[in-house]
Amino acid sequence: MMYTSQEISEFIVAKLTQNKEELKANYKKSIHEIGYFYIDDLLPNDLVLKINSCFPEAKDMILKQSIREDKYIAVQMDNYDSLLEQVVYAFQHKNVVNCISEICEIEDLHPDENLYAGGLSLMGKRQFLNPHLDNSHDKDVGKWRVLNLLFYVNPNWQLNFGGNLELWPKGLKNNPIVVTSKFNRLVVMATHQKSWHSVSPITNSDFSRKCVSNYYFSNFPLKNNDSFHITTFRGRPNQPIKNQLLKLDSFLRMKIRSVFKKGIVTNKHVYKK
Repeated sequence: MMYTSQEISEFIVAKLTQNKEELKANYKKSIHEIGYFYIDDLLPNDLVLKINSCFPEAKDMILKQSIREDKYIAVQMDNYDSLLEQVVYAFQHKNVVNCISEICEIEDLHPDENLYAGGLSLMGKRQFLNPHLDNSHDKDVGKWRVLNLLFYVNPNWQLNFGGNLELWPKGLKNNPIVVTSKFNRLVVMATHQKSWHSVSPITNSDFSRKCVSNYYFSNFPLKNNDSFHITTFRGRPNQPIKNQLLKLDSFLRMKIRSVFKKGIVTNKHVYKK
């Protein structure tokens, strides 16, 4: 059976609505640091297994590898199985956006049809994403990035595999909150100048972490003191030298962006329809 984005969006809304009060409470409880919630069994299992099975292989994706990160991404969705585009854009349907708006109590939310830094990601053994703050704006530097939606489709994922989402609400000198990249789990987290997060290095060679990503933007920042910033990386607590290198890296890149607001190189992490 082929599912449309509208049909998938209706599954999402039904599950979110069923658990709305609990999700609102979870988000509100964490809002003063990094607001977030997660929900399991978001979609029918057979659908998520199908999404997993048609996920592109690493060789058909773009490798992003540096001291900041090591992962594969895919954003040119018409290169892949059509179901993948349907599930990505299901999260952009008005009914889903409105539902998440009510849960997070953010009235001004806009999905991103360009999938700027969104789309698909895949990570295998030893791949990682160092602690970072997401870029504050959309690709045209016109709207503020306010929510990050992460939907995991990798079956049988276990905490001890690594590759889990880490939230650092107390800063990078304290232990993070770990959210397992569990099959059929949706995580929604706030993005602002204090929302440090990362993905722990993957330790299992038999499984790949597969994630469907979306960002929501707004005409207003979540925090009154938020200001423009690039994606900013830091080292983990046990990486003091790497931390200094990443500080220098962020400083230099921010200097460039202070002159060239949209950067000097075209960002390829955008869906060109």
